[in-house]
Amino acid sequence: MTTEVDFYELLECERTADDATLKASYRKLAMKYHPDKNDGCKDSESRFKAISEAYDCLKDPQKRAAYDRFGHAAFRNGAGAGGAGGAQDFGAFSDIFENIFGEFMGGGQRAPRGPRRGADLRYDMEITLEDAFRGKSTEITVDVSASCDPCHGTGANPGTSAKACGTCGGHGKVRAQQGFFVVERTCPSCHGAGQVISDPCGHCRGEGRVEKTKTLTVNIPPGVDEGTRVRLTGEGEAGARGAPSGDLYIFLHVQRHALFEREGTTLFARAPISFTTASLGGEIRIPGPDGERHTIKIPAGTQSGRELRQRGAGMPVLQGRGRGDLVIRVEVETPTKLTARQRELLEQFRATETGEENPQTTSFFKKVKSALG
Repeated sequence: MTTEVDFYELLECERTADDATLKASYRKLAMKYHPDKNDGCKDSESRFKAISEAYDCLKDPQKRAAYDRFGHAAFRNGAGAGGAGGAQDFGAFSDIFENIFGEFMGGGQRAPRGPRRGADLRYDMEITLEDAFRGKSTEITVDVSASCDPCHGTGANPGTSAKACGTCGGHGKVRAQQGFFVVERTCPSCHGAGQVISDPCGHCRGEGRVEKTKTLTVNIPPGVDEGTRVRLTGEGEAGARGAPSGDLYIFLHVQRHALFEREGTTLFARAPISFTTASLGGEIRIPGPDGERHTIKIPAGTQSGRELRQRGAGMPVLQGRGRGDLVIRVEVETPTKLTARQRELLEQFRATETGEENPQTTSFFKKVKSALG
């Protein structure tokens, strides 16, 4: 099982972004995560490699068009196109160029076509930030075309087997001469399979597959993010007549958290503090997604909007080591209701700031002066 992060997510761009936007975003991120600027940081090194791979794909119009349509499956054999529903069919496109161009002018030799690999499927799963932090193992239920048990996916009754099509010789296609050109089309007898079944299985009617409901276990590793894909190899749609099955892709969607915002492995949170804590310094405790309470030290004289960073308290590095940082954005709160004593003390404090003394505060300043020597 492997995980794959969406190229647009890596480059922090919308799917509709133009070439200039992609290039600008790549340059900014490349500067940020370049190994020369992050000496010894494995997270930055892996992130730099990932965004470089993403940009290499998306800067090429043909590769980007294929990726927009088929995702990461565009660059693997037997990959497929998008569909709809809970488990969505990607379809197959490995024969696009062959179907368009064929064997130009009839040249070359054709290999037997045979049954096509099963389609890849998509399943969308929603998880919490805590799930993304810890990882989890969960079960899902999908409706898929699975191999027929009685005929073991061959499509033929037990004890019999499929035979090469006599019309196309097992190639799945037939040719016809039209002037100087050779036209190739799907065989009308075997419908492109290259084989015919004289005694089909009664359970699957010769298809070699039937609709089934399957319960699968999905292991989500720690550190996944929005758009991460988990691949279950061979759990997609079964291939016709014994052909290999496709894969099932789990698309992960992380729910919005009430406290934290996330950028990569870094977590951001807003923390209100009193103006006395901001002035005199102190500590606050923030609950993290790991279930622990992290103590954040507030330096004296902290201003509203200041960011305090606690290293190693953020999200885990996906398929790596270590954790990102926790960044606290401080918001200094001003009290709206004061007691008489609080107001008196604040008035005295204001007098020290403006240098204005009055009979009511003279004794206060004398005490302060005496205490200071």
